Amino acid sequence: MAHPNRANAGFTLIELLIAIAIVAILATIAIASYDFAMIKARRGAAEGCLQEAAQYMERFYTTNLTYTGASAPQCSQDVSPFYTVAFSAGQPTATTYGLQAAPTGAQNDSRCGTLSIDHRGIKGATGSAGAAGCW
Repeated sequence: MAHPNRANAGFTLIELLIAIAIVAILATIAIASYDFAMIKARRGAAEGCLQEAAQYMERFYTTNLTYTGASAPQCSQDVSPFYTVAFSAGQPTATTYGLQAAPTGAQNDSRCGTLSIDHRGIKGATGSAGAAGCW
């Protein structure tokens, strides 16, 4: 027999705990998806920075007929906290250079790792996805 006051009783403790558990699971999934999206967006910004730096190097070569003496690449504030962008093998030579973007902190991603580009336009990535999966 049903209790006459049951309709006015509200939620039981079990119902409330189930609702809280569902919200926690959904929040965990949302946060993980957000983190993945942010890593991917920052990687895209680092790729853009590397390509911009490679274009600068080509303009420098066109003007000076050498890569020697070119300044180190500088990236915008949305890249520099998450990637260290620099020449990959020391300073550039007269005919070659290499640029790399090494992830730092939370951006450290084993899928793509350090991104690179050289004077021939060859792109690379040290992670498990390789250049084709990261560029």
